[in-house]
This record gives sequence, C-alpha cells and structure tokens, in this order.
Amino acid sequence: MTQFTLTATLISTALALISFWLPVTSPDAEKLSPYECGFDPLGSARLPYSMRFFLIAILFLLFDLEIALLLPSPWAAQLPYPLNTIIWASVILILLTLGFIYEWLQGGLEWAE
Repeated sequence: MTQFTLTATLISTALALISFWLPVTSPDAEKLSPYECGFDPLGSARLPYSMRFFLIAILFLLFDLEIALLLPSPWAAQLPYPLNTIIWASVILILLTLGFIYEWLQGGLEWAE
C-alpha cells in the first residue's frame, strides 16, 4: 500500500512538473473560433441559455436519480433488516418531495410568466 501511494505521488508530481515545462501554445483567432464542418459559423457558439431550462434539467436529474435509487426497493424485503432500507428510502422520497414542493411554491417551475 505504501509503495502504491509513493508511486502514485511520484507520477502525479512528475506529470505536474512536466506540464509546466512544456511550451505553452498561444491562442489565436483560428484556434478560438468554433469549427462547424468547414463552414463559417452562423452565430456565436457561446450563447447564454435560459436559467429556467437549467433548473428543469437539474430537477430532471434529481428525480431520475430518485428512480434509480428506489428501483431496488422491492428487494429490500430479502435483506436481514428491511426496515432500515425502507426508512432510508422514505427519507430520500420525503426530502425530494419537500424540495419539489418548495421549488413549485417559489415559482421555479413556471415556464411562462
């Protein structure tokens, strides 16, 4: 274990030092421009997008994670202590539901005002 840690530390330190000594490329207009299959870009590649869309995407990820965590719940009955699993799954569900209700009451889910 000590040998592994020492080897990992030496390799990471060596790579960090090498990265400082390598030549730095200077960015120019061609390198910073977006590439669209050889055609001139039609607009800016860095357009801002709606914060509401970002919020909806984060909520989707949270509830997708909730489904992934709760799918194995039926097999909790086969565990030695199924009550612990059911309690933790219920706590997760309650927390996510309370967060969803809070976001709904704050108006974060209203797409058009």
